[in-house]
Amino acid sequence: MERRTFLRGAVVGTSAAAFGGTLMRGAAYAAPAQPGAGPYGALGAADANGIMLPAGFTSRVIARSGQTVPGTSYTWHNAPDGGACYADGAGWIYVSNSEVNPSGGAGAVRFDSSGSITSAYRILSGTRQNCAGGKTPWNTWLSCEEVSLGYVYEADPWGVNAAVQRPAMGRFKHEAAAADPVRRAVYLTEDESDGCFYRFLPATWGNLSSGTLQVLKAGSGTSGSFTWQNVPDPDGSPTATRNQVSGAKRFNGGEGCHYANDTVWFTTKGDNRVWQLNLSSNTYELAYDDSLVVGGGAPLTGVDNVTGSSFGDLYVAEDGGSMEICVITPDDVVAPFLRITGQSSSEICGPAFSPAGSRLYFSSQRGTTGSSSGGITYEVTGPFRT
Repeated sequence: MERRTFLRGAVVGTSAAAFGGTLMRGAAYAAPAQPGAGPYGALGAADANGIMLPAGFTSRVIARSGQTVPGTSYTWHNAPDGGACYADGAGWIYVSNSEVNPSGGAGAVRFDSSGSITSAYRILSGTRQNCAGGKTPWNTWLSCEEVSLGYVYEADPWGVNAAVQRPAMGRFKHEAAAADPVRRAVYLTEDESDGCFYRFLPATWGNLSSGTLQVLKAGSGTSGSFTWQNVPDPDGSPTATRNQVSGAKRFNGGEGCHYANDTVWFTTKGDNRVWQLNLSSNTYELAYDDSLVVGGGAPLTGVDNVTGSSFGDLYVAEDGGSMEICVITPDDVVAPFLRITGQSSSEICGPAFSPAGSRLYFSSQRGTTGSSSGGITYEVTGPFRT
């Protein structure tokens, strides 16, 4: 993914240039009276699925928890969460976690070249509260358990090979993973109020059975330089991984994680921030912080899962908030891309683009019922920037 340097000045619903400065350098700005609508224009009225979208975009439901996926015999899992897409010949596969405990795991939906569903099936079973995860360059799915001493599992999106537990990647309250083929590392977030940010260096790239788990060390500020230090005991017992290295930087509830172009972005729900690690310079900074917007009106609240488009836009899903997926552009614009109506007791999970970048998949984890059995998984099609 080619992208310009961005997120150094994310301003609510408009460009940083409109204010003659940047938001993330410590200044506070009032929210504009009429926030810009972002690169796709204003959201329209809710469609038949209750989703507000810009002009030219449409939505459809592809699966509902407890019901068979259309055209298949597979019953879609409860509480759909993190997800990713994989090329499958002329078609593709969308993988989705199940954040229930016990019996979490993950399932998959397979599409042909026209977008029609051809099959659906289980790829991981017998695990606990599988929240987010990440796609590997060798086309496997890393499914992360969000429980104390949780594991990372490596699953096959095609459902041919059995999923494998990867204890070398550490045992802690896992959230998301993002692979970096340049440094041959997998970055990992931790969903604790005093959590850390990790990277796993496999002994052999493409094989996660052994390697070194490291934790990020940095000062207490919101920007500066960072280093990595080995975690002595990745199994996290009797001392939790986050408490084994003096000077490990704390993050308030690590959530989504995305890598592209020598940069990794991750979200922290406890303080509603998007962080940016500049890997070529070993520096970090805030990419987005709604607390620096005074007067209300911040377009992005309840940050959670995150993904990127081929154009270079970052898409951040909300856990609660206004039930929106917001886009952060390379031009430092932050704006809603879509909003789900009538589901205020839910959260948006698993945003992922089809290989061609023309379809966006995501789930409302609890749907209209507010229960894990009410999950709904959607597809949005339209003129995405590619």
